[in-house]
Amino acid sequence: MDKITKALQNLSAKEREIIKTLLLKIKGESLAGLDLKKLKKCDNIFRVRKGKLRIIFKKQDDGQYSVLAIER
Repeated sequence: MDKITKALQNLSAKEREIIKTLLLKIKGESLAGLDLKKLKKCDNIFRVRKGKLRIIFKKQDDGQYSVLAIER
């Protein structure tokens, strides 16, 4: 079981819905209105925050996104 799946299982149903919404916005590249911040000393790694939830993701050179962590 990978780290992302395990993190999702530890969240409540309401928190999973919030994460799902955020991931769909990231995938659709509609980042406006999100609490988005570029991480220090990293060129293409960002975090999105919604309340106590965090999604850390990396933007690939080909325009795709890869989720590195989902944390509370």
